[in-house]
Amino acid sequence: MASSANPFSLSLPSKLAPNSSLHRANSSEFFLRFQNSPAPSSLRSSFVSPVKIELNRVGVSALKASRIGSRISASSTPVMDQSPSQTTSRVPTVVEVDLGNRSYPIYIGSGLLQQPELLQRHVHGKRVLVVTNTTVAALYLDKVVEALTHGNPNISVESVILPDGEKYKDMDTLMKVFDKAIESRLDRRCTFVALGGGVIGDMCGFAAAAFLRGVNFIQIPTTVMAQVDSSVGGKTGINHPLGKNLIGAFYQPQCVLIDTDTLNTLPDRELASGFAEVIKYGLIRDAKFFEWQEKNMQALMARDPDALAYAIKRSCENKAEVVSLDEKESGLRATLNLGHTFGHAIETGVGYGEWLHGEAVAAGMVMAVDMSYRLGWIDDSIVKRVHSILKQAKLPIAPPEIMTVEMFNSVMAVDKKVADGLLRLILLKGPLGDCVFTGDYDRKALDETLRAFANC
Repeated sequence: MASSANPFSLSLPSKLAPNSSLHRANSSEFFLRFQNSPAPSSLRSSFVSPVKIELNRVGVSALKASRIGSRISASSTPVMDQSPSQTTSRVPTVVEVDLGNRSYPIYIGSGLLQQPELLQRHVHGKRVLVVTNTTVAALYLDKVVEALTHGNPNISVESVILPDGEKYKDMDTLMKVFDKAIESRLDRRCTFVALGGGVIGDMCGFAAAAFLRGVNFIQIPTTVMAQVDSSVGGKTGINHPLGKNLIGAFYQPQCVLIDTDTLNTLPDRELASGFAEVIKYGLIRDAKFFEWQEKNMQALMARDPDALAYAIKRSCENKAEVVSLDEKESGLRATLNLGHTFGHAIETGVGYGEWLHGEAVAAGMVMAVDMSYRLGWIDDSIVKRVHSILKQAKLPIAPPEIMTVEMFNSVMAVDKKVADGLLRLILLKGPLGDCVFTGDYDRKALDETLRAFANC
């Protein structure tokens, strides 16, 4: 938790280790040190009340924290070091997001839309509303309706088809979902289904959180971006003209169903955009995964099914572990936003939809890496590797020329990670796979980075 007197600083290890011990530094600050990890690392945060943290290993790693007046329990399956040949896209894989009684599975595999039981087991009540867009509806809406109703005639399915694109992620478009739900007289036992990319998932989830003060919903992501990132973790919302994703809620789905076959119809530009989030996981917490990407990016770009299945699975494992430990972004989860502060400024500055989210995040990551280097926190080899892998993925390594220093500063001033007027950033620090979430940095480095990448 941040305060103006003591800017929040969170240092992260690349992975959780089986054994840990908690060392108290003072009455308000704690260090979680991990034993048997490749290099010493610490998780630093501040809490208002005393905290007890236990770490045990019974097949999965479990982190249990209890505070005065509350108890939080979270666990996740450890990220495994496996090659693509060990992950087949034909056999469904399950990654669990452990949030106690709100835990849910992520199903990953080929042909999952042809397995009706996967969806039907998570439908509550007899009424379903599928939220999709004009592009995806023509490709997959009938398949989803069939999967929802096959052998189950009691299920009634409605659908609402929204226009396609980030520029429609707004209140006016969101109201179309509510209009359909109300006109169809859906009740609190209904289930919303998000069928599409990140925009549809975010809007459908927000609609589910708000309709009748909360109804169940399911995510069926159809883009790499949504499959590896936005569909997992319960972040929902819409954009505002002054900033991206400023209106929304944390609201978890009943399940996430990732049919990798849906990527067969994804345009090349959208495919590449999603790989920005895959690359991010390697940079902030999973060096081995980044090294695998360096060797396999061409296979990913060629849509090799085994490579895609492995990249999606590994990304979901990373995301699930972080969400399980920090659902509502009190610190640890914020690190998943590497490059996003700069990237969201680009998306807002050029107009929503002009640059895809992953394209803006890629340029934003380059800027975050540049700033990290200027601070002396990383060596130039990491800078070069980031540039190289983004070029392999055909992603930009600089913002558009229209962006000015003033545009960056004005948009970043309302970023969700601002606390007490202080802009906190996710930056790399130390070896590959380590990062910090902090407001404690030399402002000169930020100014220099902005001047290097934007017009004055």
